[in-house]
Amino acid sequence: MYVPDEVDRWLAEERVTQFAEQTRRFLAGQLTEEEFRTLRLQNGLHIQRHAPMLRVAIPYGMLDTTQLRMLAHVARRWDRGYGHFSTRQSIEFQWPRLEDVPTILAELSTVRMHAVQPPGNGMRHAATDRFAGIAPDELVDPLVWCELIRQWSLRHPEFAFLPRKFRIAVNGTRTDRAAVDPHDIGLQAIEREGQTGFSVRVGGGVGRAPVVGTLIHPFVPWPHLLTYLEATLRVYESHRRRPDGKYKARIRTLVRDLSPVVFADQVDQEWRRTRNGPDTLEEADLERIAARFTWPPYDPRAADVDDGSRPLASTHAGFARWLQNNVHGHRVPGYAAVSLSLEKAGVPPGDISADQMDAVADLADRHGFGELRVSQEQDLILADVRRDHLFPLWRKLDVLGLAMAHTGLPTSVMPCPEGGPSTFADPIQERLEDLDHLFDIGDIDLDICRCIVRDPTPDAIERLVDTYLAHRDSEAERFGDVVDRLGIDVFRLAVRG
Repeated sequence: MYVPDEVDRWLAEERVTQFAEQTRRFLAGQLTEEEFRTLRLQNGLHIQRHAPMLRVAIPYGMLDTTQLRMLAHVARRWDRGYGHFSTRQSIEFQWPRLEDVPTILAELSTVRMHAVQPPGNGMRHAATDRFAGIAPDELVDPLVWCELIRQWSLRHPEFAFLPRKFRIAVNGTRTDRAAVDPHDIGLQAIEREGQTGFSVRVGGGVGRAPVVGTLIHPFVPWPHLLTYLEATLRVYESHRRRPDGKYKARIRTLVRDLSPVVFADQVDQEWRRTRNGPDTLEEADLERIAARFTWPPYDPRAADVDDGSRPLASTHAGFARWLQNNVHGHRVPGYAAVSLSLEKAGVPPGDISADQMDAVADLADRHGFGELRVSQEQDLILADVRRDHLFPLWRKLDVLGLAMAHTGLPTSVMPCPEGGPSTFADPIQERLEDLDHLFDIGDIDLDICRCIVRDPTPDAIERLVDTYLAHRDSEAERFGDVVDRLGIDVFRLAVRG
């Protein structure tokens, strides 16, 4: 877990104090709605159709059980008994009263949590792999880089108010588990001639105009990553598009209109001017950030213990499926990371009750070291489970309704977080609910967005899946690989019938 420094704590406490006074003035009629709007957005408060929505930041998706229990307390005391983990590795409370929000933020600050700048036209916290820091196949620990970017962006006055909301993703493994392509900036760690650096993609996005980010630099040496990000954002700022409407203010529109080549050239010109500036990194900077993370006291003897999973899986089909889809490798022998699926037909993906939060916190303490992760797929992950604890953990999760072996399967539906997704997700989940069929299909993710697009239908999804099954070379060939090999027209014709 990341241990905040004195500056972090001071900023959080000051922000709580300031927002309490700002809210009091607004409720007293001393601030207009427009004056209060910027202030509430910077403190995670979004006004929806029926009530305020408070989005609490969970930087890089890391939680401890003290924080999870506090979130359960907030859900019971000031909401309707549940929270919603979003695709942005945050948690949303949908029904708090405006006058209670300063008190909620004060309570959250006691467990090192805040809602500083998750929504609004600014930099969101950097997203990363849900197994960051514990994955066995990492080139770099992306947690260190996400924290560097968080501190750099949060304390950088030049980028406090961007033309539109802005998201960065960092991936530290050769396999992209951080989804760098659909982010405004996607950073992929790579090694070249013994040196570590990052390739940089810009202009990705989902929603009403989904697009894959464009590679604008194949290799930025790690000491110059922040200066390159700074140059990229300065070029973006220099072409402010807010008068054209908010949908044209995203960086992806700018990259498209200028062309990726011109945009990259403008960034390079700016970078040549500033690449050796004050944001140039040294080893000491990485060591300082890395030292803020604490790691559990792993038992070296765990690797020598027979976990008994194989014979148990042969007699418990549900456990076998759960092992295959929900249990993941760990950098420490004898340990595993375990996904808890928060996807169930009839319930919006990511929703979790206060009682479930408390129960999961108890399991994380009993079967791990009290650390959890929130994934972009809206699952929770127990980060450090001893492998000989897997079977008793599965039994307890089954009782709680959290042992669904859906992770990575087509019923693992990621909807747009803008509200009301279950209307569309439920029929698709029900159509594909047969587990034998699901395991035959394999690893496919479904994303649903309501941002000014027509409604998806279960029939269209089923035709896409059937086409994939009919044309794949083997069970190992993924959906995207088949699309690349055959071309999109084969699937387009299948959907049209």
